[in-house]
Amino acid sequence: MTSKERYENIEIPAQLPDVIRRAQQKAAARKSSSRIIRYASSLAACAALLLIINIPTVANAMVKIPVVGTIVQVLQFGDGGKITDGVTVGSEATENTLKINFSTNEQDQANDAPSYNVEHKEAPNRVLFTFSGARYMDVEKVKADFMTQPLVKDVYGSMILDDSSVGFVVVLKEGVQYAVTEFKNPGYLEVELTSDGKPVTPRKVYSLRTESMPFGESMGIIKESYPDEDISFLKTSSGQFTAVIGEYPTAEEAEQKLKELAQQPDYHEEFYVDNWMSNENPMD
Repeated sequence: MTSKERYENIEIPAQLPDVIRRAQQKAAARKSSSRIIRYASSLAACAALLLIINIPTVANAMVKIPVVGTIVQVLQFGDGGKITDGVTVGSEATENTLKINFSTNEQDQANDAPSYNVEHKEAPNRVLFTFSGARYMDVEKVKADFMTQPLVKDVYGSMILDDSSVGFVVVLKEGVQYAVTEFKNPGYLEVELTSDGKPVTPRKVYSLRTESMPFGESMGIIKESYPDEDISFLKTSSGQFTAVIGEYPTAEEAEQKLKELAQQPDYHEEFYVDNWMSNENPMD
């Protein structure tokens, strides 16, 4: 018998069609399962990026956000946004979500956030927002929106002499953490505040500070007089403001910084060493 004859005379088992059908079904099931896993993984990754805080359900939150936009970055301090001019800074608060939005002169929502900087200070715990290429901001509206949040202690404006920049300060309760998410198309920032509820022991800090002053141009002049110093402004116990340099654990370190500052040719003896608790405002 030739090889061809032996091949043609091979007996095909009666069960073979059932075996092939079951194999095809298993293969199809594995393929479908693989697609489902990939799809579920993609959804989980997207959900993880939303950074929505302490809301009862995602659905409730999304109802109040007409356009989600695309995430650009998430940060706690640093820079972001794009160069713009004439942007108006606004705010919105919905169910523990703090939103900083931006509009153009035509009242349309901007596609990108303007150039911005986020800075953090510890004593007291506060976040400083500065926006460049922005001409207007309703500080009272921003304060009212942010003060709806139980983790926020205070909000006040930043004095900036540049008329193309605006800013504000958010004072947080002790131990509160935050994250800032930048979106585009449309452009806005979303601020997430979280706390584990554990008590934080206040500590004494030493800083260089000025005498108290009302909110106004004198604050901006002091900041511009020392461009190389990291000067921020704190509300005092009476509601005025003081310029502050540094947050030191000892008086000796603060005194050393004051000696270095005094060596500058344009130093006018505005600063002195003072101390306060990390959860309190400086005294007048």
